[in-house]
Amino acid sequence: MDILNKEELRRQIKEGKEISLDGILDDFKTLLRETIQTATEVELDDHLGYEKHQKSDNFNYRNGTNKKTLKSKYGDVDVAIPRDRDGSFEPQLVKKRETLLNGSEDLILSLYTKGMSVRDIQHHLDDLYGYQLSEQTISNITDTIIEKAKEWQNRPLEPIYPIVFMDATVLKIRVERVVKNIAAYIMLGVTLEGKKEILGIWIGENETSKYWLSLLNELKNRGVDDVLIFAIDGLNGFNEAIEAVYPKAEIQRCIVHQIRSSLRYVSWKDRKAVAADLKMIYTATTEEDAQEALLEFNDIWGNKYPHITQSWTNHWNELATFFKYPKPIRKLIYTTNPIESLNSSIKRRTKSKGSFPTIDAAFKVLYLSTQEVQEKWNRNGLRNWSEIYPQLCIFFSEIMEKYTR
Repeated sequence: MDILNKEELRRQIKEGKEISLDGILDDFKTLLRETIQTATEVELDDHLGYEKHQKSDNFNYRNGTNKKTLKSKYGDVDVAIPRDRDGSFEPQLVKKRETLLNGSEDLILSLYTKGMSVRDIQHHLDDLYGYQLSEQTISNITDTIIEKAKEWQNRPLEPIYPIVFMDATVLKIRVERVVKNIAAYIMLGVTLEGKKEILGIWIGENETSKYWLSLLNELKNRGVDDVLIFAIDGLNGFNEAIEAVYPKAEIQRCIVHQIRSSLRYVSWKDRKAVAADLKMIYTATTEEDAQEALLEFNDIWGNKYPHITQSWTNHWNELATFFKYPKPIRKLIYTTNPIESLNSSIKRRTKSKGSFPTIDAAFKVLYLSTQEVQEKWNRNGLRNWSEIYPQLCIFFSEIMEKYTR
């Protein structure tokens, strides 16, 4: 069938000729094949220095074609790639030994990012696009992302991030033939321009001061000289590491995590009332009012749930940090919610996988997922940043004067 142009297609439809999607796809594949073959012939013309049928003193000349089947997201496309006598021609559009058409690798990586396993991708490509790739080929394609991910993980960072959020998500990863729950820690920074930036991903270490110290020193070595406020989950030993590496930084313990921890052992019939009384603490206008609310909470629930008051008292210095600041800053730092929304997105993508065969496999999916989210963040800054930024400049004037000159 000849390739249909727009007018020809209109004419055939008016004449009642049957037009099918399969027929249109076949036409498109024919056009794709002819385009590829024409383009590679032009590439060979440039390589040899003369066009086909022209006379030339070049001892190298055309020497037939190599037939190959390209895998594409439109199905298999059979092409004939021209070759030269001495084998020096290196086509760029369809490289030697290349069997995947440009765009197919992007499709595979996109499916992998969406949480599909290598085997699922293999079946998906076969069912929808009619071509088969081995699991090893698909795995090799996804493996190409590892080097890029490691380069990203070690990239230089900004000298200051006014606010840094840190939280963990738990993944099931096979380690030494046993599937284990392993924490993946993600750190998110807010730039001076109010943009959210994922600083790094760390998988598989225990929560110890020594580990957090090495992580924060890594940030320091990548160029981060100053952080104003760390908003963190209750990560064991992290506050000590922060004080050692960034002694001028404030620490805000996530209120939402604290509430969840407080309600964990509360009976179902009391949960609503306990949550309402806890709310009186963290929504207080001042720290003094919050402390008063904590005392009142203890009067009501202290005998029945002593662990709640004890936990809030033990961590009060880090829980109450946000009371120092006006509402816009309070609203931003009192919870690690910016990372939790990212973690929720990651969980949706990884749920179908069940478990990861290796830490590297988990790291690939986390990297691809975070990059997809990062692209969306790059388009928009934080709400109310124009109000928050000048206030941070006042509260942290000694540090910020280095960056506002």
